[in-house]
Amino acid sequence: MAEPTIMQVQLLSPDEVVDACDEVARHILASHFRPDVIVAVARGGFMPARFLCDFLNLGTLCSIRVQHYAAGASQEKEARVTIPLATDIRGARVLVVDDVNDSGDTLRAARSHLEPLGPRELRTAVLHEKLVTTCPADFSAGEVRKWRWILYPWAMVEDVAQFIRDMVPAPDDAEEALQRLRGCYGLALTPTQLSRVVYFGGLPHALLPAT
Repeated sequence: MAEPTIMQVQLLSPDEVVDACDEVARHILASHFRPDVIVAVARGGFMPARFLCDFLNLGTLCSIRVQHYAAGASQEKEARVTIPLATDIRGARVLVVDDVNDSGDTLRAARSHLEPLGPRELRTAVLHEKLVTTCPADFSAGEVRKWRWILYPWAMVEDVAQFIRDMVPAPDDAEEALQRLRGCYGLALTPTQLSRVVYFGGLPHALLPAT
C-alpha cells in the first residue's frame, strides 16, 4: 500500500497551549518589556495572542495577515502582509504574536510591515521556535530541536483532513484512517476527534467512526 512520506506530528492539547502561553508571558514579564498593544498574526496567532492579553492584562488586540506566495521563477515561497494593520501604533510598545516560528519569513514580513508605522518598541513572541529559523523571536516557550510538525488544536480539522486526503489509496473506513494516521504521522486520534475532522473537513461519511 502506497503511503505519503512519513512525518512526525505533535498534537498539542488545549492545556499544553495554555501552559506554553503562560511560559511566554512569564518570559515577557521577566524581561521588563511591557507592551501597549498585541498584534496577532492571522490565523495561528489569534489564540496565543488572546491568552497573552489575559495574562499581561492588555486590552488592545489587533491583527495582520501574512501569506506565502511563490516568488517569481524560483518558486520559492515569499511571505507578504496581505491584510495590513488597521490600528495606529505610533509611539507604542508592540508585541507581535504567532503560534510557531519555522523559517522566520512570517516574522520578518510582519516586522517589515510594522516598523515603518513608528512603534516605540517592537518585539515578537511565538509558542514554539524551530532551530531552522532565520529570524528568531524575542520570546518563546521553547525551541523545537528535532523537527516535527506542530499541530495546534485550532488547526486540527484543516491539517488532519489534508493528511487523510493525501493517503493513496484512500482509507475505506474510520479504523483504517486511524491506523494510518498513527503509522504515517504518529497521530493517535480518538474516534471523537476523527469524527470532527471528517464532519467539518468534508471527508466521506464512510470515515465516520461507529457510534
